[in-house]
Amino acid sequence: MPDMSASVSLAMTHLVPLAKEVDENKVTPGVLGFIVFAAMAVAVWGLMKSMSKHMGKVDFKQPADPEKTSAGATTTAAAAGTTSATPATTTGKPSSTS
Repeated sequence: MPDMSASVSLAMTHLVPLAKEVDENKVTPGVLGFIVFAAMAVAVWGLMKSMSKHMGKVDFKQPADPEKTSAGATTTAAAAGTTSATPATTTGKPSSTS
């Protein structure tokens, strides 16, 4: 076993000067900072994945309101001076009259 302690002693004499090169007045995040950052990254990834799944379920087309559609068709037909059997449909886009 004397050989083992000699190699440990040799390793310590080489590693201690390397550890002393670190500035003791400098603050570093260390292992705990890395773990917190990695946990936050995993949480954000999970939230983004969940949001993507939920946004895929959203239907962006609004169903036509039967009360507004029939009232809109009547007033539009009366204003135009004609009668229409089909209700007016809207695209939801603003009209551009310039």
